[in-house]
Amino acid sequence: MSDMDWSAIREEALGQFTLAALPPSISLPAFPHAVTRFIERSKDESASLKQLAAIVETDAGLTIELLKHVNSSFVGLREKARTVQQALSLLGIRQSKMLLITTGTQAAVLSRKSKLINQACFWNACLQKAIFARIVAKMLKADADVAFAGALLQDYLLPVLTNDLYERYAGFIENRANESESLCEYERPLFGWDHATAAALLAHRWKLPDDLICCLLFHHRGLHALADKQLGRTAVAAVALSALLPDQLRQQYNGLEQLLLLQEKWPAFQLREIVEQVDREHAEMGMGVSNDFPLARRCKAALESSESNNSLFAAAS
Repeated sequence: MSDMDWSAIREEALGQFTLAALPPSISLPAFPHAVTRFIERSKDESASLKQLAAIVETDAGLTIELLKHVNSSFVGLREKARTVQQALSLLGIRQSKMLLITTGTQAAVLSRKSKLINQACFWNACLQKAIFARIVAKMLKADADVAFAGALLQDYLLPVLTNDLYERYAGFIENRANESESLCEYERPLFGWDHATAAALLAHRWKLPDDLICCLLFHHRGLHALADKQLGRTAVAAVALSALLPDQLRQQYNGLEQLLLLQEKWPAFQLREIVEQVDREHAEMGMGVSNDFPLARRCKAALESSESNNSLFAAAS
């Protein structure tokens, strides 16, 4: 993704829209200062691991999460990292930055409560989408680390928005069975913006990388992102496909049907195999997010219906 001008893509998509368009009643979360400092300092190629480690160590929560991740069975290290500097060396600066961004964003949002969203279920679905996006990104030969972070954070503002604008979002939930529009389609006429745009703007204020911001900004484009000449082979497309998976709010009314349609056009994309791989990797990660609602269970009815129809069609042929 490095050969693309992500800053220009972000600027063109956002236009003149700013966070000032959001109601003043919304209390936007604060990003951990240590992550912002790490992002800025890591841009300097002369910055040493010792200097970067010192920044992380100013935040105990980030330090613990970094060491926990590096030493998890998923990473598969023979020797445990005992210091932040060792962890940064083992992961590499780029992957470390993505991990700190996702950890920092989660911490900012988890400190808030939502009247409409169960946080445990929410982050479980986000992690499922993140693993899914990483698998698809590898299939596209796109940046898997950015895809994982972008998918994990694509909806990070929803707990805040659904709490501070509870009555507006409650209307979406109440009418979900009778309305096929997506959550973003519901938000735009109501607010003049959607949660993807708001998330991208706040991420820009936090000085997050532009390729990651674009993943947040375009995550609602679904199959259209995959067909886009500019974005179709990037992490953005992988994140957009992950957004079609089922979640607590049922943001995409027919998301699974779209993914099932995709596998007819893209032979390498076998939804059941990917879904089962997601659950396996989820169990191996050790990130502390309980998979109480496995993705295979969420997708079971749609997959079985599709496979049954295919069997009937084959028999008839």
